[in-house]
Order: sequence, then C-alpha cells, then structure tokens
Amino acid sequence: MAWFKRKEKGIQTSTEQKKDTPKGLWYKSPTGKIVEADELAKNFYVSPEDDYHVRIGSKEYFSILFDDNKFKELDKDMVSKDPLKFVDTKKYSERLEQAQEKTNLKDAVRTAVGKSKGKDLVIACMDFAFIGGSMGSVVGEKIARAIDHSIQNKIPFLMISKSGGARMMEAALSLMQLAKTSAKLAQLADAGIPYISLCTDPTTGGTTASYAMLGDINIAEPGALIGFAGPRVVKEATGKDLPENFQTSEFLLEHGFLDFITHRRDLKNKVNQYIDLIQNQPLRA
Repeated sequence: MAWFKRKEKGIQTSTEQKKDTPKGLWYKSPTGKIVEADELAKNFYVSPEDDYHVRIGSKEYFSILFDDNKFKELDKDMVSKDPLKFVDTKKYSERLEQAQEKTNLKDAVRTAVGKSKGKDLVIACMDFAFIGGSMGSVVGEKIARAIDHSIQNKIPFLMISKSGGARMMEAALSLMQLAKTSAKLAQLADAGIPYISLCTDPTTGGTTASYAMLGDINIAEPGALIGFAGPRVVKEATGKDLPENFQTSEFLLEHGFLDFITHRRDLKNKVNQYIDLIQNQPLRA
C-alpha cells in the first residue's frame, strides 16, 4: 500500500499562488551548455563550461574595465533624428523609439571616461542590442567627440566595436561617419595618444572598414566574427567554398589581420599593458 494517497484529484493551487521561474536565471550557450546567470557574471560573462564569450554591452564592459565601475559618461543625452523620413516596414522614428524603450539606451554607442588600473581611460563601447549596433550619425559623432576628449586631455582611447555595419535608414549620412571617425583617429595619432581597438562578436560592415581596424594595436575576443560582409554574402559573391572558421578572430590572427586575441578575464590587464608599452611607461601590476 502506498504511504501517500492524494485526497483530491487535480492540482488545487489557485492561479494567484502559482509561481513561475523568473527569466534570466540561466543562460544556454550555442554549444548547449547551461550556466547560472550569477555564475556567468562572476566569470566575466564567459561560459565556464566551453569558454564561449557571451555577447555583452557597454554596461558590462564598463564594469569590467573601469575601476570600481566608476566613470563619467560623455554626451549621454545625444539622440538620433530622422532627416530622411525613412520608412521600410515601419518608420525609422518608430524604430528609434522602440529601441530606446527596449534597451534603455539612447543609441548604439556609449562613451565614458574613468580610471582603469589607476589611470584615466576614454572608452567608446557599442551596443548590439540597439538596432544591431548599427552606425548612424549619433554613433559617429559620439565617437568623434570621445576622441576629441582624449586629445584635449591627453588620455588613451579604447574603442569596443560590436556592430552589424552602417545604419541603412540614414543612408549617406551614416557612410559619412566612416570618414569622420577615421579623420579623428588620424588627429589622435598625430597627438601621440594611444588607441586600442577591440573587436567583439560581431564586428562587420562600415565599422570594420573604418575605426575598428585603425588601432595602434588591434585585438579581439576569442571566436568573434570579424569582417566586412558576412560569410554567406562572401560565398555568394565569390562562388567559392570558404575556409573553415572563416572570419573568426582566430582565422584573422593567423592571417595577420589582428595583433592579439585577448580573453575577457584578461582584458583590463592587457589593454592597460598595451597602453603602457606604447607610452614607454613602467608596466602596471
């Protein structure tokens, strides 16, 4: 005889008393590994099971790179307009509003200045969650102003790229940002101020064709997709099968497109080490 016998059939819990598991407690990597969200954050948002670098945004990168997560955000209220009155399946102005509400961001890049290992550093970090990290007028202008801040205050500059490319809804205005940011980086170089470029997954399109590949040292995270056009487009255009791991950071390092691949747990130390070497200063512990 069973030691337990249900008195009444069916589940008797009322709807008000039912509890669902909150979203965001677990993360599943592309290889199928399940990781607790808290454990993932403690491990610099890298899956401890398979070393997969999860896509993160400016909030997470700032917390990793700035001492005690203290920084001053630059031009934080700058927002995009819709000068072309662009419409595809919906109005561009509506897309901007929806992206701002969904991500709590003003646009696809945030710029800030703060201490990293005790010394000032200006960081511009892209957010893929905002319209695919696309590069529009605001993205270009904020990066240009961040570079100006570096020049005026003689502070090293770090660019963290994560982008699907130019923002089609701004047409030529978006493409103009390639030239503007590249010209600003030339001024930074003339001033003798270090520029470190970090490519993360994905770094494509006009971003790759401009500031992402102009660093004094170009680095990337493991397994990042980096290129101008995506693998599918390249294959269709050339009509040829592509090499294994084509356009991954490891492939590009092997072919001289990158200087180093840096694991995220080492990112803060490595970035500041490169800066110290460029400036011929004693290495910080």
